[in-house]
Amino acid sequence: MDPTSDPDFTPPSRQKEFEPTAPPHKIPHNFPIQPFVMEDLGQALDGPAPHPSTSNNNLRPGAVSLKSYESTGGGGGGGSGADSDSKYQSKIARKHTELINSSSDEENLDIEIDSEPGNTSQEILPPSIQIRSSQIADLEEVPHGIQRQARNLKNYHFPTHRLATTLSDDSKSPLVIVACGSFSPITYLHLRMFEMALDAVMEQTRFQVVGGFFSPVSSNYKKQGLAEAHHRVRMCELACERTSSWLMVDAWESLQPRYTRTALVLDHFNEEINIKRGGVMTKSGHKRGVKIMLLAGGDLIESMGEPDVWADVDLHHILGKYGCLIVERTGSDVRSFLLSHDIMYEHRKNIMVIKQLIYNDISSTKIRLFIRRGMSVQYLLPNSVIRYIQQHNLYGDSEPVKQVMLDRVE
Repeated sequence: MDPTSDPDFTPPSRQKEFEPTAPPHKIPHNFPIQPFVMEDLGQALDGPAPHPSTSNNNLRPGAVSLKSYESTGGGGGGGSGADSDSKYQSKIARKHTELINSSSDEENLDIEIDSEPGNTSQEILPPSIQIRSSQIADLEEVPHGIQRQARNLKNYHFPTHRLATTLSDDSKSPLVIVACGSFSPITYLHLRMFEMALDAVMEQTRFQVVGGFFSPVSSNYKKQGLAEAHHRVRMCELACERTSSWLMVDAWESLQPRYTRTALVLDHFNEEINIKRGGVMTKSGHKRGVKIMLLAGGDLIESMGEPDVWADVDLHHILGKYGCLIVERTGSDVRSFLLSHDIMYEHRKNIMVIKQLIYNDISSTKIRLFIRRGMSVQYLLPNSVIRYIQQHNLYGDSEPVKQVMLDRVE
């Protein structure tokens, strides 16, 4: 989030003490997020992909082996021919009874790993664009395993109920997407940003998304129209748990006694996912480090270009060690901005710009304005969030005209 909203904001050039970020050896080394290019395919460009039953590791042509990124050495050897024949079918079906299930629903995937003795935890697979069968009921009203976040640090527990435990494709690296913001209130655009990022990562990169998190700022963030942190966390929970199958809310940042720099928030996720939990399990039974990336709108990225707002050391840490997924807004030219910004250009291969194919300009600022004017906000945010706002009489206070006119995603 914009550092100038910190009540105790001091320009980086005048700060004497600066809380250090995580050292490089604590952050897993991963590929940059740069999209595929034609040269990635190598000499196999014009040749057909091998049938899965003839390949031991199922790597696409020209893919780079990820064994060096596993914490416990290389993967296991290939299975026997009988095993391969039992999993793959090359026979042309001539009647419907010979058809095999080709569904890509993650609930039907057959993933085999060597589980630890006594480990009875349910396996969680990475998200897909398909809706699970358990969500076919009214998504707005039926909660699916809601996990309430704590309202104090003493009772805080990092949410993992939707964090994938196993990769479904060992040729890819695991990726967790984190969005920091005020989310006052959360809107359908905030939710759509994650789905757009999921599409872009699946289609254009060597990564597989294993989780997504909203990280609302604390109540110490200096901004009018900001509801109390526990209200914003609860609204994010309602939105995620009742409309999504893979998004979660982490209250750690919102529970901090003061404003927390974005670089330190990403360090927190790295600590919880990679250091404490060792990353994500591969199909071959090894742990692999997870890449953490910041999901942001074009307006937040543009604030990084304002002089003496973001510390250079933080920008290098965020963009170089983690990376950024940027969703363009209507009328913005993020690519030209990246070209002109020295630090961003230096880390350009770790930045992915996501273009909205269907433009959505919903903003929390407009939502608050509509609520103050007694106008309808139906279909702009989830019904459960609307009911929560009405129940707690939120967003009735006036805001400066300048802030309303700025109209950022927040």
